[in-house]
Amino acid sequence: MRAFDWPGLMRLGLRGLGLTPAEFWALTPAELMLMLGQDGGASPPLSRARLMELAAAYPDVTRKGTDDA
Repeated sequence: MRAFDWPGLMRLGLRGLGLTPAEFWALTPAELMLMLGQDGGASPPLSRARLMELAAAYPDVTRKGTDDA
């Protein structure tokens, strides 16, 4: 886990975003990073190709005699 640069983040939140101290401290680090335009290395949305790969790797299995409704 990386350490946060709290003084730098406070400057960006209070001066850059115009947050009050209470608003700043009410945010989670993830929310603050999102407001600052940092996605934190989030994964891209699932593509159709990746969905198809997962469906092939983990097919739905039905049991005989069960109702699939």
